[in-house]
Amino acid sequence: MTHSPYGDTFAQLRAGCPVAWHAYTHHDFVNGLGNGTLPRAAFLHYLIQDYVFLVHFARAWSLALVKAETLEEMTVCAATIDALVNHEMALHVKTCATEGIDEATLFTAPEAFENLAYTRYVMDAGLQGDFLDLMAALAPCCFGYGEIGLRLEHSADPDTPYRTWIETYSAPDYQGVMSGVGQMMDQAVLRRLGDDPTSAVRWSQLQKRFTTATRLETAFWDMGLHGA
Repeated sequence: MTHSPYGDTFAQLRAGCPVAWHAYTHHDFVNGLGNGTLPRAAFLHYLIQDYVFLVHFARAWSLALVKAETLEEMTVCAATIDALVNHEMALHVKTCATEGIDEATLFTAPEAFENLAYTRYVMDAGLQGDFLDLMAALAPCCFGYGEIGLRLEHSADPDTPYRTWIETYSAPDYQGVMSGVGQMMDQAVLRRLGDDPTSAVRWSQLQKRFTTATRLETAFWDMGLHGA
């Protein structure tokens, strides 16, 4: 199992779907961000849809706050909601404003089918399941963007026009929030499944949720490219 700065639980879930994880984190859309070849139209289409996605993602984290069982879980969920609503979404607003797209337009943009499928899957995981089900569905987006940001920070073309995007997810602020989420997940799993979680009956269901959400992330990149 490969070590991760986001904790053991994430590393174990990632190791459970290596092909799907690589397809997501090394997608052509991601590579285009790094080398600067991604068409601007594709990036803006993705950015608009990602803003809509983040609205629902923040709501899912709010549901996690409701399902939390400890003060630590509540604190981390609240901090993540703040990072999403007050920081990450601000990148989308700022970037789109330079293209003449205002925040009201972002908030009311029609959702692509890939967006609908992903966000409703995550919400269903939380409504149908428990706190761990929801964490497993939320994790690929959180930690995948963290991994991608760190990798591109060191490998991207210095002149890529997507440097601001890369720096958002490689920055200490984002990485710090994700490290906190990872530590909280480890404690949540320990509390509910014990010190050998992969042997628990529940683990296969958590892996399934994580793997499905990872594949939905890949479909989201596909959607972005189709918008070019």
